[in-house]
Amino acid sequence: MRIDLHTHSTASDGTDTPAELVRNAAAAGLDVVALTDHDTVGGYAEAKRALPAGLTLVTGAELSCRLTAASEPGAFEDAAASGGDSAGVSLHMLAYLFDPAEPELARERELVRDDRVPRARAMVDKLRELGVPITWEQVARIAGDGAVGRPHVATAMVELGVVDSVSDAFTPQWLANGGRAYVEKHELDPFEAIRLVKAAGGVTVFAHPLALKRGQCVPESAIAELAAAGLDGIEVDHMDHDEATRARLRGLAAELSLLTTGSSDYHGSRKTCRLGEYTTDPEVYGEIVRRATGAFPVPGTGG
Repeated sequence: MRIDLHTHSTASDGTDTPAELVRNAAAAGLDVVALTDHDTVGGYAEAKRALPAGLTLVTGAELSCRLTAASEPGAFEDAAASGGDSAGVSLHMLAYLFDPAEPELARERELVRDDRVPRARAMVDKLRELGVPITWEQVARIAGDGAVGRPHVATAMVELGVVDSVSDAFTPQWLANGGRAYVEKHELDPFEAIRLVKAAGGVTVFAHPLALKRGQCVPESAIAELAAAGLDGIEVDHMDHDEATRARLRGLAAELSLLTTGSSDYHGSRKTCRLGEYTTDPEVYGEIVRRATGAFPVPGTGG
């Protein structure tokens, strides 16, 4: 089985519609694909309707979180020493097979989504102050019906010729964490995110935990605290982890009894990663499904 547990559609910051994504996943030879849009379940219905025969859909989301002193004092101090800022360290939590109607988790996702538009507008204002002729109308057009975010702002910068690629916009000069045009957003406490996802019957996996080029400086001590709080796994095989980092994470996962996953973090044409570029072991996938009680994988019927 070929299993990719981290993808994005136009419901957040991908360029494939949910229907296109599942069709492309089948064409890429995947047996299982997880739809994990940022802080939203808005793509589920379309993906399910378009699901080809032979492809199984895992419903999920990538939750925006921030580790702060209020989260876990010891872990925060270590994170700050590793390069985090005084306001904490941003991280992403993959949540799988939770009940999307569970009210407490749904309310938190809504708070994060509601903050996206004013945040993006503030980034546009900062860029204009820096001499970039970007407009909110341009960013809104690029985002369409999706949950607007930094990749949409970065795409506008590519259109204007300010940077050559979306990744080139994620630097301290522009949109990277703490960058000149960066604006903070509402984010969940990661320990609370684990609690909420568990209460909704879901499974949690820490996304790209050592993606240092994203400014994600979460040390092993913080990952250990998250594991003690009920974290199920860590994403190991990812384009932002080199071989040495993957080996380090596998050792840490073994020490902490965490599951290890692999995935593409596919965003369509917005990133260079391909569907199925990295995959998850079928036994790990089976364990994720076994632990989940909030929802079940959806088998495609070709309907």
